[in-house]
Amino acid sequence: MSSYLLVAPEAVALAVADAAGIGSSIYSATTAAAPSMTSGVAAADDEVSAAIAALFSGHGQGFQAMSARLAVFHREFVRALGQCGGCGCGC
Repeated sequence: MSSYLLVAPEAVALAVADAAGIGSSIYSATTAAAPSMTSGVAAADDEVSAAIAALFSGHGQGFQAMSARLAVFHREFVRALGQCGGCGCGC
């Protein structure tokens, strides 16, 4: 049994533009938030405050690293969608 799928290239191009815009917005937001997320300042001058600040700073650094990996994936996805979307090449 064969199935057929018709794709409107204009709709794919619009989806690529939307996806690229979403990626750009997310990148801008994570870049703007990076300094405050990765360099926590202790609320007071004691061991507990320093430990909590270090914990949150570590989580912020992990988030930034994960965001960077996801940004690479997103760029690759948008590129692939833009290259093959609607062309019928089966890629």
